[in-house]
Amino acid sequence: MNRGLILKFENLTGACRQLRTLSVIKASRAHWRSVQPPAHPAWPVLCPHVWQRGRLSGIALSQHRHLATKEETKRSKKKKKIPLTKGEVEIRQKMTVEELAHAMGKDIDHIYEALLYTDVDLDSLEPDSILHEEQIRLIVNKSGMKYKSAKLKEEKERENTDAVRRPPADPAVLTPRPPVVTILGHVDHGKTTLLDSLRKTQVAAMEAGGITQHIGAFLVHLPSGEKITFLDTPGHAAFSAMRARGTHVTDIVILVVAAEDGVMQQTVESIQHAKNAGVPLILAINKCDKPEADPEKVKKELLAHDVVCEEFGGDVQAVNISALKGDNLMVLAEATVALAEMLELKADPTGLVEGAVIESRKDKGKGPLTTAIIQRGTLRKGCVLVAGKTWAKVRFMFDENGKAIDAASPGTPVEIMGWKEVPSAGDEILEVESEQRAQEVMAWRTYVEQQEKAKKDMEVIEAKQQEHKLQQQKKYEGLTHLTWRQRKKALYNANKHLVYLKPKEKTEMDKNVLSVIVKGDVDGSLEAILDILDSYDAHEECKLDIIHFGMGDISETDISLAETFNGVVFGFSVKANDSIKKLADKKGIKIKLHNIIYKLIEDLKEELNSRLPPSVVENTIGEASVLDIFSVTVGKNKVPVAGCRVHKGLLDRKMNFKLVRKGSVVWKGSISSLRHHKDDVPVIKMGMDCGLSLDESIEFNVGDKIICYEEKEVQQTTSWDPGF
Repeated sequence: MNRGLILKFENLTGACRQLRTLSVIKASRAHWRSVQPPAHPAWPVLCPHVWQRGRLSGIALSQHRHLATKEETKRSKKKKKIPLTKGEVEIRQKMTVEELAHAMGKDIDHIYEALLYTDVDLDSLEPDSILHEEQIRLIVNKSGMKYKSAKLKEEKERENTDAVRRPPADPAVLTPRPPVVTILGHVDHGKTTLLDSLRKTQVAAMEAGGITQHIGAFLVHLPSGEKITFLDTPGHAAFSAMRARGTHVTDIVILVVAAEDGVMQQTVESIQHAKNAGVPLILAINKCDKPEADPEKVKKELLAHDVVCEEFGGDVQAVNISALKGDNLMVLAEATVALAEMLELKADPTGLVEGAVIESRKDKGKGPLTTAIIQRGTLRKGCVLVAGKTWAKVRFMFDENGKAIDAASPGTPVEIMGWKEVPSAGDEILEVESEQRAQEVMAWRTYVEQQEKAKKDMEVIEAKQQEHKLQQQKKYEGLTHLTWRQRKKALYNANKHLVYLKPKEKTEMDKNVLSVIVKGDVDGSLEAILDILDSYDAHEECKLDIIHFGMGDISETDISLAETFNGVVFGFSVKANDSIKKLADKKGIKIKLHNIIYKLIEDLKEELNSRLPPSVVENTIGEASVLDIFSVTVGKNKVPVAGCRVHKGLLDRKMNFKLVRKGSVVWKGSISSLRHHKDDVPVIKMGMDCGLSLDESIEFNVGDKIICYEEKEVQQTTSWDPGF
């Protein structure tokens, strides 16, 4: 008897353990409220009756719940109370099931109920499972609530520590300064030759292709003692952005137009840049020494662009010059000085320095260098400058001839050494009190840039989410009546051909992408190249992907990047040493170096063309007209035969044929027989009669045309027009 009771007691203990396990599982999915257990006597535990075994199970379960809820009560005191929502829920892009239930003021079971009859697999859903934004919105909407996106934590508003220009100076401290003159005009109209003649240096002879490749600033001393600062901007259409930047720091624009060519595309662009900057013009009609020169024609052509010379009642001075022979250059210089006197150009030589970066580059020995125009104050060694996202403590200064100088006054071009990084051409230069102040300015500008980037990123994310939403709607269109398992299967069947795509086929799909790495000598040239590439608009033909750009010679990093993306390295006025060239050859990477920008762009267009698939072109060999129709018996079948006469070219049995009826092609293929009289022949020449049958049973009509042609593959060319 005692042994039987012991066995029953052991069975009851096992049942209690199972119930406890079950309750733990349920407790993990829902918060149970405290239940005060009734007072049960201990004697029923030893009762052998079956009905009491079930009762004891309930007692054990009740006791377990009582113990668990005490722990839950302790935890709940530490946790924040569930907020009572008034119909609006604050959601994030990703939330767990438990977090969403807490935000909605509901229990977890409510979330499960809302996800019924959706494509979410409830079996795999746990309280810590991540829900995406679309699912979160669906749950909130089904619950009859509204949602709002949670705002990012806003940082405490920072104090603006940026450097700014000083207020306008007192007129009493202003002193005369040299005028800053920009030479603008069309390519090869003689701008560099003109500057060369004015400053007596051989700059033009050093320029590749005779075209200025980047902005230079020079101070010219005239025999009269006057000084003029010239900016030599590139004349090619590729550098329109650089020309536009040049006019922002200039006082006078000299527009160079060749007397024999007249007004060209870049001439019109230069006029527009000057007008946008509000800068007065002086017209220099160059190459007047040539017999075909026609200065009057140039002046009349400029009238159409609101450039009215003085002899036509306007205010634009016109000077006929020959830059190559030096004719009338002093007249042009005097006209410039006279206009500068009328403008009363003055500046404040005291206080903190203000200026503008004209050009920037990296030098192996000197580090980052900038060519700048000083607009206010006097620059000296030791000054601390900020420009864009970098700063400098001036170590050395050089003039346009590379000679070290100690000070640079307003209107003077100067090359500055001591920058931490290379600033961008066109950046504003401001002097600050100390290096610590410069670092404060950099920290503020970095902060502003990060804020702007975060804002743009958020806009992109929202746009991508909207695009993804539309794609998903389109993807599930017509599948809403199916269960989520049936939908998954249908989508798998529709896309499984992409899963088993062979590597070779993937390569062919990616063939229509040209990845490029662009390296330039200076910031301005690099910017001009990138501006041209930004105008690329033929992505449906071949995608152009700029994976990296920068200044300096070709490096191993560039080669590694090109290998990763199967790209091409383009270099402008830079070098690649022998070890880099050998590495590129070993990895099969193309390096294309150029000193003239339009040749670089032409080379890039050839690379784009090589990525395009060839197009098939039909080349007509001969034509014949159907004059009569009859049929012949071949075995048990009747074959239609056309009696034709060749009236153009010849018919070659090996070539392709097409049947044209009333201007429409009704058949294409090859012929099964070609006969002259009763003989099979390979070719029928013009003027001869023949009978031919097709490889398909096609009915002929009198008047049909039989055209013999061959198909040739022709390399396509990109439709992109860079503008020159």
